Amino acid sequence: MTTLKAFIKKYPALTYFTLTLAISTGGIFIAVGREGMPIDRYSLIPILSLFAGPSAAGLLLTGIFDGKKGLRDFGSRLFRWQVSVRWYAVAILITPLVVTPILLSLSLLSPDFLPAIITTSDKVALLSLGIVAGLVGGFLEELGWTGFAVPRLRLRYSILTTGLIVGLLWGAWHVPITFAATVSPSGAISLPLFLPPLFFYAAVLPVFRVLMVWVYDHTESLLVAILMHWSLSASTFTILQPPAIGTPLIIYYLILAAALCVVVAAVAVANGGQLESRVVSRTP
Repeated sequence: MTTLKAFIKKYPALTYFTLTLAISTGGIFIAVGREGMPIDRYSLIPILSLFAGPSAAGLLLTGIFDGKKGLRDFGSRLFRWQVSVRWYAVAILITPLVVTPILLSLSLLSPDFLPAIITTSDKVALLSLGIVAGLVGGFLEELGWTGFAVPRLRLRYSILTTGLIVGLLWGAWHVPITFAATVSPSGAISLPLFLPPLFFYAAVLPVFRVLMVWVYDHTESLLVAILMHWSLSASTFTILQPPAIGTPLIIYYLILAAALCVVVAAVAVANGGQLESRVVSRTP
């Protein structure tokens, strides 16, 4: 156990990511064996295992490394709601305030960029799906990404470095399920469906995670992190999702990533040229 703890302490992100990926991809293999390729995006087995990965890995590693005290602190961070209202506003509004003007501007060139909430005939159903799915996904994922990985890395690295490391791993975690959902039974990959998400994972998620780490650094609230994750999911994959596919969707994701980089830069400038908080965060 001492050796395991030493390894986790030295390589927390690698340990967490490896365990998360093992749990999450397990369901994919089971689903492939039962249903074949491609996997239905709403298939219960891969969805449950996908989200079980981050949550189970985060709680298990916290228990192994910190024991009951660590789990109590984990619960304290999960229910820490008494933070400034401005951080709730930042967590919830950053994504829609960035995404909406980009899509509306691009929609002047093509209606394929119109947000789903404008084009759908059932706005209530779309809003309900975005709220419920986003909250469930955000809750289960952030139990691991922010609950375990981020605090460990912040003991050694800056907000920027921590955000980029976790963001890239976060993006890589999505790739297996994306591949399984877009490859044909013969093994052919639908590039218009498979490639755009890769740009989202590699370009958008790392930058957005930097902002998430910045917010968490100031609030130490898992609840706020969950809401920020929910806002991203609801804005980009349901409520504001455009019907564009292929190259147009890739262009949109690259523009979104660039816009988020501008937001990160603006935050750094407003904070005297750095992202770090003036208060040293409590250890997990």
